[in-house]
Amino acid sequence: MLKILVSSCFLGNKVRYDGQDCLQSHERLQAWVKADKVIVLCPEMAGELPTPRAPAEIEKGKTAQAVLDNKAKVITVNGDDVTKEYVAGAQKALALVKEHHIQVAILKARSPSCGSTHVYDGSYSSQLVSGQGVTAALLIKHGIQVFDETQIDDALDAAESLDS
Repeated sequence: MLKILVSSCFLGNKVRYDGQDCLQSHERLQAWVKADKVIVLCPEMAGELPTPRAPAEIEKGKTAQAVLDNKAKVITVNGDDVTKEYVAGAQKALALVKEHHIQVAILKARSPSCGSTHVYDGSYSSQLVSGQGVTAALLIKHGIQVFDETQIDDALDAAESLDS
């Protein structure tokens, strides 16, 4: 059966760094959930970070690929290195994708794990730069189409086109 990977916070789970969720009541997405076609994951939680947790960003001027290549770090606003946890969560996401033959993911925009087009710049000043989060970058590298919450219809259309 065709399945997609979806960020846990979109389904009302309070797993974000601030202990909140980003519930998406999108009708089509909820139909996929009810049809048991959604695999749910929070990469940060899968990497064994707590909730709530300090906000984190990829080092200024670095990329998620550099993090995956062990050439950059993910650092919290408090200066703690959480790179190991972010990479572990990304690897768990990739393992789920492979296990369930998933080709489409809907992940949280701007997240240092899940961002697919933009992430914060590493200065903790709410400035965005083009790029991906660690999990999104790893999934994209392995051919997974990654979308965010502003592209749910596009993601579901892409998944449905793979099933035909």
